Amino acid sequence: MSKYIVLYNPMACSNHGKEKAEELNEILKGDELVYQTVTRIENYAAWFEEIGPDVPVILCGGDGTVNRFVNHTAGISYPNDILFYAAGTGNDFLADLGKKPGCAPFSIKQYLTDLPTTTIQGTSRLFINGVGYGIDGYCCEEGDKLRAKSDKPVNYAGIAIKGLLFHYKPTNATVTVDGTVHTFTKVWLAPIMHGRYYGGGMIAVPTQDRMNPEHKLSVLVWHGSGKIPTLAAFPGIFKGEHVKHTKNITILTGNEITVEFDRPVAAQIDGETVLNVTKVEASHH
Repeated sequence: MSKYIVLYNPMACSNHGKEKAEELNEILKGDELVYQTVTRIENYAAWFEEIGPDVPVILCGGDGTVNRFVNHTAGISYPNDILFYAAGTGNDFLADLGKKPGCAPFSIKQYLTDLPTTTIQGTSRLFINGVGYGIDGYCCEEGDKLRAKSDKPVNYAGIAIKGLLFHYKPTNATVTVDGTVHTFTKVWLAPIMHGRYYGGGMIAVPTQDRMNPEHKLSVLVWHGSGKIPTLAAFPGIFKGEHVKHTKNITILTGNEITVEFDRPVAAQIDGETVLNVTKVEASHH
């Protein structure tokens, strides 16, 4: 019999995080599971010292849970193995690692170090998937409003389609990659990506490799198209097929990427919304 600490986020999966975590009782039947919530840990260094180095930790939640974990443990050298059991809504981190929801916990320790940093509105933090800017930030903003009214799952694809048709207005953007400046008009999306997936299954940059030895990030700029052509091409992003629209899709790679819009819009960091943003910076070295 093995012992595990199950560190879960009760707010994951539209506030069903505890129920999702308890699925481990069946998956790891016969093992000893000690459940704790991420919301009650104030000092991770002391917490790791308390539990000892020999007990594996199963992190249970979604992309936001992993994001908070890596930021709250930044600079801590923890000897424990860190496993992951996906209990989120989008599970883009899981998809990027080639796993499916419901799979048994697996080690993610190698993916939690040497992460990129984003700086928005003077605050810097690590991110695991991507920093979205444009209609994806708008979708997160609208999704937050819906979640505040109901615990029903949010249909981000539906929000995106309505935004494209009626509510979201594209911006002009200046994108600087390793010192080289690029300008774009009518920009719908400009996410800076560490992995391939974000936004609940969108394969923003199919060629991006989070473990690439050069620590390159990719920025996808969807630009220069009207509402109807953008709407027609948009479903292709869920298969990575949007990249064939080379007239309107530009992908740039580098270690230092800055995106500046000509008006404030919402941004998102691994699904967490930041309002009224005009500039996003990201770096990975």
